Amino acid sequence: MGAMSQPPPLIALCARTLTFSDEGKRDAFTSSQPYSRAVARAGGVPVLVPPIRQLARNALTVLQHFDGVLLPGGGDVDPRRYGQEPDDDTLYGIVPDHDDLDIAVALAAIELDLPMLALCRGMQVLNVALGGTLVQDIGNSDHWMREHSVRLTDGCRIAEAVGTTHLEHCHSVHHQGLGDVADALVPCGWADDGQLEAVELPSATWIVGAQWHPEDTAPHKPQQQALYDELVRRAAARAAGEQLRA
Repeated sequence: MGAMSQPPPLIALCARTLTFSDEGKRDAFTSSQPYSRAVARAGGVPVLVPPIRQLARNALTVLQHFDGVLLPGGGDVDPRRYGQEPDDDTLYGIVPDHDDLDIAVALAAIELDLPMLALCRGMQVLNVALGGTLVQDIGNSDHWMREHSVRLTDGCRIAEAVGTTHLEHCHSVHHQGLGDVADALVPCGWADDGQLEAVELPSATWIVGAQWHPEDTAPHKPQQQALYDELVRRAAARAAGEQLRA
């Protein structure tokens, strides 16, 4: 028999809690479908990691079963996580279990040097986990359900993944942004209005953050799908014991 092919890489995807209001129905763990579909198109296997306290506490052990991480969007991070008092007029969707899991997974991925794509809230979580802060509300709706372009730093990891420094069709759904950028992160992408849209972690092999949702336009925009392709490519290389350049 010939040599067995390498199995597809497993990508950890932080799940969310879905609460049913109808009597008699069970609560569920869930994830928006476009994330998983984009990972699958790239050849990876998305596996949901539910926001359960025991998993958050043991995130380092949990992630040892995976080859890459997708840190997805969602509701707002509790401002107390970055040393601020909440502005209740602008915040939404704060769930302590989500914050616990996402921050723990981000830190564990960094420690294990797993390839990680941190999107929207995920980029904000990455910044908070490393000591940065957020702007609780950017004060306009210019990035809420809008497509725009992003100008990327030449040679940054995202630019190399998508093959351009001027990326079109970036679909944003965020009312917050990064405030103080964590010392460990380097800004590498901006919208035309100056809003910070991308960061990377130079000390890691491949950990990047994008403030937009590439999965939303990825089905018909190959340059957006390319971010997921690169995540899975690097995860597969890591699983095979190969060394890719940063």
